[in-house]
Amino acid sequence: MTDYELTRRDALKALGAAGVTVGGGAAALAWDRSSSDDAAESAEADAASSESGFGDHERETYRAVAAIVYPSEVTGVAGFVDSYVAGRVEADPERAEDMAAAVADLDAYTREWEDSNFVAVDAATQEDTLRGMGVKASDPDPHGDPRHRVRYYLVNDLLFALYSSPTGGKLVGIENPQGHPGGTGSYQQPPNDR
Repeated sequence: MTDYELTRRDALKALGAAGVTVGGGAAALAWDRSSSDDAAESAEADAASSESGFGDHERETYRAVAAIVYPSEVTGVAGFVDSYVAGRVEADPERAEDMAAAVADLDAYTREWEDSNFVAVDAATQEDTLRGMGVKASDPDPHGDPRHRVRYYLVNDLLFALYSSPTGGKLVGIENPQGHPGGTGSYQQPPNDR
């Protein structure tokens, strides 16, 4: 494990910071529930996913955006993103629809310029696409135009997940972010020289 390896535990903490309660802990954050012993529960989860329009393509898009916006020091990104997104989608189907719509907006923009979906182009083109769309300079707005929604639902949500997790907090020097208990020893030590 590297110093900045994201885990399902990090995803669980990030979901908690986002106000999402996950029953069953980290085990409930699996994206693919096909190996579940309870076929009815698996079918119910699949139906909820298809109703929201959030599926494998959207998950892959979230992974691709995370690979661009997360620092290169971070590992375990795919599993972390899968767990975080699974928790978000399961907890709030209405938000899942908005997340899927933001992915559709990003795909539409990418098709306009590259004749392909976002995940089908190489990483450099993906980064250029986000830059060209103006996502970096856009204000996050869930009701704004496509670039604002992409900023809100993809970029900002992924960055929030990273930096609200213990590993992401450690990356930027806040090993004990608000909401993560650390005891009196955590605030009685001098800050690290970074």
